[in-house]
Amino acid sequence: MPNSILVFCEQRDGQLKNVGLEALGEAHRLGTSSGVAICACIIGSDVASSANDLSAYGASRVYVAENASLAHYSAELYATILSDLAARLQPVAICMGATAMGKDIAPRLAAKLKTALVQDCVSLKMEEDCSLVATRPMYGGKLMAIVKPVSLALQVVTIRQNVFPALELKPNTSIPIEYLALPTTRTRSVAKVREVQQTVGGKRELTEAPIIVSGGRGLKGPENFKLVEELANALGGAVGASRAAVDAGWKPHSYQVGLTGKTVSPQCYVACGISGAIQHQAGMSSARVIVAINSNPAAPIFKLATYGIVGNLFDILPVLTEEVKKLRKKCA
Repeated sequence: MPNSILVFCEQRDGQLKNVGLEALGEAHRLGTSSGVAICACIIGSDVASSANDLSAYGASRVYVAENASLAHYSAELYATILSDLAARLQPVAICMGATAMGKDIAPRLAAKLKTALVQDCVSLKMEEDCSLVATRPMYGGKLMAIVKPVSLALQVVTIRQNVFPALELKPNTSIPIEYLALPTTRTRSVAKVREVQQTVGGKRELTEAPIIVSGGRGLKGPENFKLVEELANALGGAVGASRAAVDAGWKPHSYQVGLTGKTVSPQCYVACGISGAIQHQAGMSSARVIVAINSNPAAPIFKLATYGIVGNLFDILPVLTEEVKKLRKKCA
């Protein structure tokens, strides 16, 4: 479909990921101002039920690749499906989330289509010629790069999570839905996923959480992370950790926020006992509201914080948790 934007909507176990809906919302905003149609693509096993749901988030047409062989993620197969669809539709851009999957697929897709890729975008603008101008952080968020295309060729972009708002439109159950056949020819897979072992459930995924409470070296030991967890539970958020806490073995690497961990953009980020080294700032500086709790008034985190509390976190966190519980009970 010429003059369209193709959005890859990631899913896990049949559940759509928020970042795909955010990408659809941004694509819809760009398309509304430029008259560009918005096409969505979902890939997996038992995902057809999500197709109509995408109309409520800005999709005007949905392409579904559904097969039992797609139950486990395959970089080669997913990229081939998307590249074949893109070659057919000739969209002006392909957009997806800057997740682990998105960062794996996007370069492969750009290479297959022999076009440019811009990763981890925090702002997108469509010019009159339908080319995209993207803004992305560089040097751990110290600079913002504005990336303009050198030609009008198709562009592949990934967007940072929790930066672009998802739409909540009226669902349109009559949007066109097309089921895609699996590629008839494939390059030989160099890897095959045989099994996925998940950690114990019940914890909210860090990159999806609107509120994150993170702990650092200032907690002085793994046993004190319960203070962070209690505040996160009271706020309805997720628990994160600094690299120092992870390196000390207090939390698994999956909790780490920072340059060598996860990049998050929640509505609110609470840093407890975290000094705020540049590596940590690179992973959370795009949060809308940053609250810092640290006993050192000269800690770098305070230069980034929206609100700062200088004091002993062992005294502050229990009181803060209790006040949050009281407020939530009052508002219930």
